[in-house]
Amino acid sequence: MPEQSNDYRVVVFGAGGVGKSSLVLRFVKGTFRESYIPTIEDTYRQVISCDKSICTLQITDTTGSHQFPAMQRLSISKGHAFILVYSITSKQSLEELKPIYEQIVQIKGDVENIPIMLVGNKCDETSGREVESPTGEAVSKKWKCAFMETSAKTNHNVKELFQELLNLEKRRTVSLQIDGKKNKQQKRAEKLKGKCVVM
Repeated sequence: MPEQSNDYRVVVFGAGGVGKSSLVLRFVKGTFRESYIPTIEDTYRQVISCDKSICTLQITDTTGSHQFPAMQRLSISKGHAFILVYSITSKQSLEELKPIYEQIVQIKGDVENIPIMLVGNKCDETSGREVESPTGEAVSKKWKCAFMETSAKTNHNVKELFQELLNLEKRRTVSLQIDGKKNKQQKRAEKLKGKCVVM
């Protein structure tokens, strides 16, 4: 598989209005918008650390409608990791993830080594909650994936979601921290400041 390119591709799936774009925009740009604008497909890029070098985290924010099955299949076949988003205020949105998960299994085969995160978004809207946390956890166990509740609105667990997803990647080391390596070099440079080194 020619997948060791410099891109690490994360695909975000979920029903319309669950907050996929809000999560991605909150993570990439640190912004949140109250109004709902349906997405066809958007791709965002972020620089991350990958096997001790720098690579691009490519996040594909997919449509919530089922009008584009070919796009969905293509996104799955090209994706390295998947975020499956539902809203805690909608039981239906969790149900709608099942066929998407099944399609990931069908296209990718064994998903045990593929980072998949089930995400209950809008956890700030406690009064409208239809899906309790243990329900989400039970589904994630069944699907052999990780689980987290987030709020794009309050920025709860957003960065953690992406870091946790990257931590699940076992085939290579990917991390949101790209400054760690630089700091060591800077420290070394500072240590050597004012000292003569015989080459």
